[in-house]
Amino acid sequence: MSVTAGSGPFKLDLTADPVELTAALVDIPSVSGEESALAGAVEAALREQAPHLEVLRDGNAVLARTTGDRATRVLLAGHLDTVPIADNLPSRRDGDALYGCGTSDMKAGDAMIAHLAATLPDPAHELTLVFYDCEEIEAARNGLGRIERSLPDWLHADLAILAEPTDGAVEAGCQGTLRAVIRTEGHRAHSARSWLGRNAIHAAAEVLDRLNAYQARQVDIDGCVYREGLQAVRIAGGVAGNVVPDACEVTVNFRFAPDRTVAAAADHVAEVFAGLNVRITDTAAGALPGLDAPAARRFLAATGARPVAKYGWTDVSRFAALGIPAINFGPGDPNLAHTREEHVATDRITHCTDLLRTFLSQTR
Repeated sequence: MSVTAGSGPFKLDLTADPVELTAALVDIPSVSGEESALAGAVEAALREQAPHLEVLRDGNAVLARTTGDRATRVLLAGHLDTVPIADNLPSRRDGDALYGCGTSDMKAGDAMIAHLAATLPDPAHELTLVFYDCEEIEAARNGLGRIERSLPDWLHADLAILAEPTDGAVEAGCQGTLRAVIRTEGHRAHSARSWLGRNAIHAAAEVLDRLNAYQARQVDIDGCVYREGLQAVRIAGGVAGNVVPDACEVTVNFRFAPDRTVAAAADHVAEVFAGLNVRITDTAAGALPGLDAPAARRFLAATGARPVAKYGWTDVSRFAALGIPAINFGPGDPNLAHTREEHVATDRITHCTDLLRTFLSQTR
């Protein structure tokens, strides 16, 4: 077994088969905010089994890096936390699949990174490893954001590879996201005398009509096609079963291509709902693919992967904001993330680990 639990902390064998290491990581519960045991196990294993690395603990994040003088630095990042457990621990094997909370998102990616950290003592690039906490919850608690503020020198790199689940593909950049609330107003009245009022929920039909008529844009950036989307995700209104409501709010989510800035995305949403009461409540910038960066080109050449657009927002956006080219690459299937039946194909763990090893071992 690559993990044991007794009176002391969990112990990990980073040199074990990455599939077994994935199971070991999954079997240490690490719901967001409760990553301490897993962070402790990862820290202890790196200190013992990867003596060529400088190791640092920051809260429930663990950082490690080489300190040589190689020409380029590659940063490998993965979050340690998972969504709440859904009766899917401990892990279990079923044929060529490993089931359990976090298998896909993203303990398999973490295992890939940790295994290579311990078994690749002389890589072709300087390496930085960032295992961070609280990615699955509100952005204010995201461990990578905390590291950016308190330990910025640890995030310097020529290329960042985020081991998010991509099923072995290279997903370049990411979409930006924006949420807005469109409020309609009316006038209260007794529903038995509805003609004396003005129904705010009925007025929301204008919002839904515009959404139904909306034509989403598709844009090709560096050969990656990003498809935008504008969707209603929540509607709230009503006072009582016998009252004509005087207010209704429709929450919309705009997923936009990374060639738009947050300001441009906000302007677009305001234009779509021109004449209505629009309030922006949350935004996060996207990230351009960055595939023209030399280190990114070398990664694609070494792995033979064809890049595709990343649908959704990931922490590659944080690296892009720092001017660091960043890609998403991991063995998990994003379609299985956060599901009760979450699992990862064991051959994808092996395959992705081998590809990343090839890249990290090649000098050109």
